[in-house]
Amino acid sequence: MNRPVLPGAAVGVLGSGQLGRMFAIAARRMGYRVHTLSPESDTPTGQVADLELSASYDDLDAVRAFARGVSVVTFEFENVSAAAAAAAAEEAPVRPSGQVLHVTQQRLREKTFLAEAGLPVAPFVAVRSLAELHDGLERVGCPAVLKRAAFGYDGKGQVKVDAPEGAAAAYAAVGGEAPGQDCILETFIPFVRELSVVAARGLDGAVVHYGAVENVHCHHILDVSVCPAGVSPAVARAAADLAREVLERLEVVGVLCVEMFETADGGLLVNELAPRPHNSGHFTIDACVTSQFEQQLRAVCGLPLGSSQQYHPAAMANLLGDLWQGGEPDWPAALRIPEVKLHLYGKAEPRPGRKMGHLTALAGSAAEAHARVVAAREALTRSG
Repeated sequence: MNRPVLPGAAVGVLGSGQLGRMFAIAARRMGYRVHTLSPESDTPTGQVADLELSASYDDLDAVRAFARGVSVVTFEFENVSAAAAAAAAEEAPVRPSGQVLHVTQQRLREKTFLAEAGLPVAPFVAVRSLAELHDGLERVGCPAVLKRAAFGYDGKGQVKVDAPEGAAAAYAAVGGEAPGQDCILETFIPFVRELSVVAARGLDGAVVHYGAVENVHCHHILDVSVCPAGVSPAVARAAADLAREVLERLEVVGVLCVEMFETADGGLLVNELAPRPHNSGHFTIDACVTSQFEQQLRAVCGLPLGSSQQYHPAAMANLLGDLWQGGEPDWPAALRIPEVKLHLYGKAEPRPGRKMGHLTALAGSAAEAHARVVAAREALTRSG
C-alpha cells in the first residue's frame, strides 16, 4: 500500500495557483506528469501541467474522476473542502491527509488541536456571538485580535480590538453575524519577530526542515523573508524542534509550514499552520539542495526526502501587483545584480496586493542578502 509512486506516474494537484506551478515544475523535472483541478482555467499551475481540468471543488464526481487519473493527490492551498479531499481519497492516496486539511483550514480547530497537544499558542477563546466576544475580551484581555475561523489569509478577516468599546465594530468587520460564522479571539502578542519553519515528513516518518526563517509583513502580506533568521542558536533549535513536533502530532505526509512568534523572553508561540509549501520557503528553490517543492513531491510519492542543506544565506521579496501601476517593471534593472533570481507566476492581471512573483537574492550573509533583494525590487520601479 505504501509502495513509492515512481517517475512517469501522474500526480494530481487540487488547486492551481503559484504554489502548484512551482510544484509542477519540480515534478516535471523529475519525470512525473502533473494534473491540476480548480474552478479556473489558464492558471499558473495549468500553464505548466500536463492536464488542466476546470471544475468546482464541490463537484465531487469531477474530483473523483480527476483522482482516478493519477497515482497520488496533493493540494496547493488549504481551502479545498474536506469533502473534496475525502472524495479524492476514494480513488487515490491523498497526502497530506484530509484530516490534516480539516484541522488546518479552520483556525479554531487548529488552535484547539495545538493547545490540546500541549504546544505553545496564545490564549484564545471561541466566539460565535457578540455576547461571547464581550465575555472573551474579559478572559483574554485587551488588546486582542478577532479573526474569522475559516477562509482567512494575508490578514483578511481579522481585526485588532484595543478596548471593549470596539467589540461591536470588530465583530461586524469580520462578518461575525453571518450565519454559521465562527470566530476566534486571541490575545495580542507583542512579538520580537515573526518566524516560520518549513519542514517535510515522509511516509517513513523521516522529517527534514529548512531552519528558522525571519519574516517581515507589510499590510498583513509577507513582504520579505530571510534565512537564516537573526535569532540565537537556542531559538533556532527550538523553532525546528517545535515544527517537527507539529508534523509528527498531525502525522503529516508532505510539507507543512509552522508560523511562529518569538517573544521578548526568547519563547515561541505557534501562530498558524499551512499544510503545503509556503511563501516564506520560496528561497529554497535557489538556495538549497532540495527545494520545498521537490521535497513535497518526494514526500507525497513515498520517496526518500532530499537534503535541506542551504548553500548560501538568502532573502526573498514578494512582487505584488502594485509594482505594475506605473507600467511594466524594469526587469533588466533588477537582473543586473548577478546574485538575484526572478520568478514570475504567469498571472495576466496585476491587481494591487496580488502576488505576481518573487525575487530571491543570495549573499555571504543574511543581512547582505536582505539588502540585495530589497535593492533589486526597488530597481524595478526606479525612474531614470
